[in-house]
Amino acid sequence: MNRPLIGLTGWRVDADGADVLTLAAELGADGVQLDLGGPGRGAPLDEPGRIRRIRETSAATGVRVLGVAVNLMNDIGLTSADPAVVRRTVTRALDAARELEAPLVFVPSFRRSAITGPASLSATAEVLRWASAEAAARGLLLANENVLDVPAAERLLDQVGAESFRLLLDTANPHQAGVDVAALVAALGDRFADQIHVKDGGDTESALAAVRARGGHVRALVLENDHRDGDRERLRVDLARLRGHADTLTRRPSEARP
Repeated sequence: MNRPLIGLTGWRVDADGADVLTLAAELGADGVQLDLGGPGRGAPLDEPGRIRRIRETSAATGVRVLGVAVNLMNDIGLTSADPAVVRRTVTRALDAARELEAPLVFVPSFRRSAITGPASLSATAEVLRWASAEAAARGLLLANENVLDVPAAERLLDQVGAESFRLLLDTANPHQAGVDVAALVAALGDRFADQIHVKDGGDTESALAAVRARGGHVRALVLENDHRDGDRERLRVDLARLRGHADTLTRRPSEARP
């Protein structure tokens, strides 16, 4: 059976660093995505001793680090900040992911990094082309999370033009921006990363039905509802729902696409 892993996002729970992995283990989750951190975003992931503690906790609990997010880009701007700062920040995330044996680094395009038209799309693609080459050199995938519709998403993919580049699928954000998520999946399914953010506010059932119809491997469903209030019962309920979604994507070997 090929069942997706169940993951937590470290920036949406009331835990930090290695404690996110401990919480995931207590709740029966398989993995976590962690944020690089930074000003207004918590302690840096790569501060001295932090990666070592996370690796030790991963080995002790069996909870793996699935990916590293560079959420700081929402605050500083992927194309508007000092290019040296952007490159240094992304490089730190890539190096941290390699040390943590996480296969994916993703850069969001919201707020100051939002893609608002052809010019910002081209500027974003230029940065992501460089970052994808850096990811490939480390044996990683780089992904971008955005709310582009199908034609714009295709242009971004084509302009980046890298085998190591993917889009990150979120079941809610594009829907809230008026984008048909099922249509995105149908058109671009194999160009999405194999980890999917699931949260309230979208048509999750239709999005995941499109994922199943499109086929392909889904490594992980990752919960991104806001659980920073520490309500463990609500978190358990959300994880149980996520496991139900994972069950709908579980494939027997005979069902897998060649």
